[in-house]
Amino acid sequence: MTGVVPTDPGRLGQVAGPVTGPVTGPVTGPVTGQVAGNDHTTIVVYGLGPDMTDHLDWVTAHRDGLRAGLAEHGAVLIRDLPADLDLFDRIVRVVGGEPLRYTERSTPRTSVTESIYTSTEYPADQPLPMHNENSYSDTWPGHLFFFCDTAAATGGATPIANSRAVFRAIPEGVRERFAAGVVYARAFREGLGLSWQESFQTDDPAEVEDYCARHGIAYEWTEEGLRTRHHRPAHQTEPLTGEQVWFNQANLFHVTSLDEEVREALLMLYGEADLPRNAYLADGSSIAPADLAAVKAAYDETSYAFPWREGDLMIINNMLCAHGREPYTGARRILVAMTA
Repeated sequence: MTGVVPTDPGRLGQVAGPVTGPVTGPVTGPVTGQVAGNDHTTIVVYGLGPDMTDHLDWVTAHRDGLRAGLAEHGAVLIRDLPADLDLFDRIVRVVGGEPLRYTERSTPRTSVTESIYTSTEYPADQPLPMHNENSYSDTWPGHLFFFCDTAAATGGATPIANSRAVFRAIPEGVRERFAAGVVYARAFREGLGLSWQESFQTDDPAEVEDYCARHGIAYEWTEEGLRTRHHRPAHQTEPLTGEQVWFNQANLFHVTSLDEEVREALLMLYGEADLPRNAYLADGSSIAPADLAAVKAAYDETSYAFPWREGDLMIINNMLCAHGREPYTGARRILVAMTA
């Protein structure tokens, strides 16, 4: 669902539309903002306006309010920022602390600076399924920062979904089948998907083996490259709220996330064991297509999206909020930073 977010800073403190259900009033406290969203997913919006000159001072003064909004709603949108990489980096540090490096990579990105990256570089005509960043790993960022440097001509929104609502929307039977967790399988080979060097950010096999040993990842070197396999939970208890959140990337890793023609070609060429990525239930059995469809339906039901505008900065709590990407046309450049 693509919605409408506030554009007039003079309307701060009112409720944006369309908003229904539990969203019934303004955000109060140190920062005044508008709430936009749907029955399941909400985001607090702060329009700074074109006359704001001290953007960093404003963010610094309202840091506690911004973090309170993230803790309650899971997402915050600051509008009308200038396209300034140094300012983006400073805001990241003020709100989230020291930026994290992108490790145990699973999707292609380009490093813009040491701690700022492009968003996932998927083909523009394909959606990126909803997911929580690095939820396939045993460590993940606490907060994500998305800055719109260039908005797409059409499409290209970054939908978000309340991970608590997603968990509740998934049928109980599906949650039970995922209760023991997810097994992620990866096969690295030259020229197909990410290389193991890119994923693990090293050219030294010994460093890869050490990382795998420390993070509970089974590995096997092959003539073509490397195979890995590891088990992670399907849902987590979010520490701020104590609520259960759907927190895995089974839908993104599973072979069915690929375009049908690509999927069939890869299976014909390499077989299931050597697919770049795949996901299984904890006992190694296949995930039923109907269960993946139920997960997708839960994301579709709960997600909320807005059109990017250049100068937008969206911050999300990675455990409370999943994100994805809609297909788009034209140039699009969303920059990403991560913090604990």
